[in-house]
Amino acid sequence: MWVDGALSVGIAVFITIGTYFASQGQPERRPFDAWAVAILLVSAGALTARRRHPVATLAVVFVATFAYLGLGYAQGPVWLPLIVAYFSAVIRGKGIVAAGFAVAGFLLFPWLDRLLRDRSAPSLGALVALAAWLLVLLGAAEFIRIRRERAAEALRVHEEEARARAIEERLRIARELHDALGHHLSLISVQAGVALHVNEELPEPVRGSLTAIKQSSGEALTELRSVLEILRQEGERAPRTPTSSLDRIDDLVTQAAAAGIEVRTETDGNVQTLPFGVDVAAFRIVQEALTNVARHAGQASATVRLGYGNDALTVEIDDDGNGISTASTPGTGKGVVGMRERAAALGGDLEAGPKPGGGFRVRARLPLEGAR
Repeated sequence: MWVDGALSVGIAVFITIGTYFASQGQPERRPFDAWAVAILLVSAGALTARRRHPVATLAVVFVATFAYLGLGYAQGPVWLPLIVAYFSAVIRGKGIVAAGFAVAGFLLFPWLDRLLRDRSAPSLGALVALAAWLLVLLGAAEFIRIRRERAAEALRVHEEEARARAIEERLRIARELHDALGHHLSLISVQAGVALHVNEELPEPVRGSLTAIKQSSGEALTELRSVLEILRQEGERAPRTPTSSLDRIDDLVTQAAAAGIEVRTETDGNVQTLPFGVDVAAFRIVQEALTNVARHAGQASATVRLGYGNDALTVEIDDDGNGISTASTPGTGKGVVGMRERAAALGGDLEAGPKPGGGFRVRARLPLEGAR
């Protein structure tokens, strides 16, 4: 409003002074008086609303200009407010309306002296020049409008990309916290519980310490889930930049063994160097599946199978335990969601659910093509 107000005042001063001096050389015109000043001020003052109400502004300026010329006042910079209003309407996307006013002006303004004061009609050259001038104004305004819209669209795309990068980073942090920290906290809780169950004759201070460790690790897991709920938001796409790889699968087997789970690893096909994203996603899926076995399957054994194909890596984790807590509604746990997101981020898929006869199976297919 301040910019448009300053523009309006500047134009009002300019056209008033300019038209006054122009009228001195046009004695055949009506003398420049207070009414002329009032009309010029109305015309320039309407420009303060040119951004919020471009069509109304153009209409007011058009009528004021028509009244000024219809009363027979002198020619001069009186056209400037109309040009600005016309330009503003086109830039604001009102090109059709502005073109309508341009046609109306072309049909009315050149003929006012002929119709009202019985003077000569405008020449063909003058009409052609006026039409060309209006087309130039329309073209220039349309060009600026398109440039502004493209700049606004580029800014919007840039902001969306920045927002997507922030979402991806937040999801990456959430997943790494869940996969790494959650994995170790779960094992601590499980091992403390096993120690309490197996060693019933432990001294009371030791049992108290183990109980405190179990409770603290459980509370830490609860707090971790709360943090993950803050970081994770529904509808956000999975990132493609996880960490860790299958080179560390022996570490997972060792950690599972410490929790009382026997893990066997099997490999099918020719072992090959995997794309980084596939390698890491496979590691995290195995890690999460073994964590679920330790947490929910009880005394169980598990088998990890890695199938190396020409176009995909297959990862399968079977256990013979009691089944995980999400078995009745497969895929509702955040761990299963995370595994599915990792597979989907690489264009693959993951199935998780109870097996006939007992136990639980996680099977993922991770395409190799396009993941390098």
